[in-house]
Amino acid sequence: MTVPAGAAGTAPPGGRLPVVVAPLRSRDLKAVLRIEGDVFDEPWSRQLFESELAQRASRAYRAAWVGTDLVGYAGQMAVDDEAHVNNIAVAPAWVGRRLGTVLLYDLVRTALARGAAHLTLEVAVGNEPAIALYRRFGLAPVGVRPNYYRDGDALIMWVRDIDSGAYATRLAGIGSTLAETVDLERRD
Repeated sequence: MTVPAGAAGTAPPGGRLPVVVAPLRSRDLKAVLRIEGDVFDEPWSRQLFESELAQRASRAYRAAWVGTDLVGYAGQMAVDDEAHVNNIAVAPAWVGRRLGTVLLYDLVRTALARGAAHLTLEVAVGNEPAIALYRRFGLAPVGVRPNYYRDGDALIMWVRDIDSGAYATRLAGIGSTLAETVDLERRD
């Protein structure tokens, strides 16, 4: 396997990782499915991703790029004033480069632009790194879905009032911290 430029501890030019987050397209699914298979025990199929991408009014799927490499992706579903995070995944060679934070930051901004007031998701009960990431964004456990995953339960997490001034301050702080290590460009 080739290590992507800037991976494995190599500092990119200027010391910040250049990341572009843009809408996920059908043509990107080959790379997405590779990551999906590497990251999840029960990966989504191409047909499921295509179905999700076709629902443009209620779905938003985003891809993170470093150069020509698709290094992660995330998606959410809108229901009334709620945004439900369907998935977030980072290619294993890129884990530890703050790309999960980049993707969730982008999803929150996308949700706000679409009129969301609340954000929710499920995460495997034992996935401590993901739970820690979600807590930084203000998500808190509200319940458990027993046997949600093949190998265990899911923790249900929520953050309410992402459209408030207090949450805008939290999000600005996350963005400021990200800017120290990531040169983020968002495309719509």
